[in-house]
Amino acid sequence: MATNGSAPNGDAAGHSGDESEDDVDAQAAGGASEASKKKKNKKRKPRKKKKAPTAQTDPPSILISDLFPKKIYPPGEEVEYVNENRYRTTDEEKRHLDNLDPDFLNDYRQAAETHRQVRQWAQRNIKPGQTLTEIANGIEDSVRRLVGHDGLTEGDAIKAGMGFPTGLNLDHIAAHYSPNAGNKIVLQQSNVMKVDIGVHVNGRIVDSAFTMAFDPMYDNLLAAVKDATNTGVKEAGIDMRLGELGGLIQETMESYECEINGTTYPIKSIRNLSGHTILPYSIHGTKSVPIVKSSDTTKMEEGDVFAIETFGSTGKGFVDDQGEVSHYALRSDAPKVDLRLSSAKSLLNVIKKNFNTIPFCRRYLDRIGQDKYLLGVRRSFDFGRSPFLSLDITSSTNSFRS
Repeated sequence: MATNGSAPNGDAAGHSGDESEDDVDAQAAGGASEASKKKKNKKRKPRKKKKAPTAQTDPPSILISDLFPKKIYPPGEEVEYVNENRYRTTDEEKRHLDNLDPDFLNDYRQAAETHRQVRQWAQRNIKPGQTLTEIANGIEDSVRRLVGHDGLTEGDAIKAGMGFPTGLNLDHIAAHYSPNAGNKIVLQQSNVMKVDIGVHVNGRIVDSAFTMAFDPMYDNLLAAVKDATNTGVKEAGIDMRLGELGGLIQETMESYECEINGTTYPIKSIRNLSGHTILPYSIHGTKSVPIVKSSDTTKMEEGDVFAIETFGSTGKGFVDDQGEVSHYALRSDAPKVDLRLSSAKSLLNVIKKNFNTIPFCRRYLDRIGQDKYLLGVRRSFDFGRSPFLSLDITSSTNSFRS
């Protein structure tokens, strides 16, 4: 008869004659208890904490808020106050008062850091042979990934994302051209392209552009607008008169000339384009910054936010509005009007809920699933005479932007 712990063949080998079944059971239980104690005493290895990312990917995909986990974003280049405004940096009380609203600057700095990382990626990766649609989508998708708002759900694009449609302005086109759906234009080696990118966080819009050229004969042209922009930023400040600032920008711009295919051209400031103030959720504020000298005595004031924009041209220095519309924005002062066309009513409701007064383009309507909206746009918004939408027509001249 086999007993507990017995060998398979029924022999009782390995047990003394004095050993009882109870003893064997006790030993087995004791062994199990020791094994259990060892298991309990064995310390579990702590799970390794995921390290916070320290560098951006290529293409950009890591949230800016993950790169700065304390949600304190870096300041950009700061320009010292000069002359009578120096007390703003030397006076302790004034410095304290200027720092009472940190969220205001932090939203701008988050948007600016997003813009900087996407801009640097774009400058490295945009090449001849790419379509304008491919370039625009690459920039816009990167911005949305970095702020963490893809804009696909209702109201998401109002929290953060694109400040306006990406401008990709080739050669004689100065501004406000973004590829509509179906655009098949391909960037060429001979092109000069002005890339205009807007990023917003909580309605704080950062507006910054750069020019790309692949032929070194345009180097002096690009240098002129860059120098003019830097002059405008350096000379801007509280109490600066806008007409005087325009004169300083113009003087810098027009000190350059550019040789193109053996002919030397003076570089001119485009007199009917300008920079502007930026308001929350509104890209164009109430003040304009001319880029030629003028009699405008309006002053820059404390709390103003300005986009210093410079446009240089080897042509006549004047733009004409022509071409297809690609930028739309809901007017903040739109009157209450009863729309007759049902498609127009529906479209207006979609615009309010998805973009509010942030500029958008038809590609943005396409990506949130809208279709058959062109009749509503054409019939009710009437290209420039709309009580609801302000529209930007392509500005066209032989002009180049910093």
